[in-house]
Amino acid sequence: MSIPQEDSRQKLLEVDGEYERLAREHSEYETRLERLSKSPYLSAEDLLQEIELKKRKLRIKDRMEQIALVRGGRAREGR
Repeated sequence: MSIPQEDSRQKLLEVDGEYERLAREHSEYETRLERLSKSPYLSAEDLLQEIELKKRKLRIKDRMEQIALVRGGRAREGR
């Protein structure tokens, strides 16, 4: 990721409530996945939870990318 993209994402975090909420959820899912990955044994339920968390995390990341493209582009254009 380039520096201008990081700057626009930081601005989105500061001014866009939806983007900020999604970033927080993404981070929460990442933390839960890290916790699961440290477990020496995963039950079938844990494995299903891991799959679901990965799917949710990816959906959120996709939505954040959409927001960054649409709203980030507007911010650069001065709208």
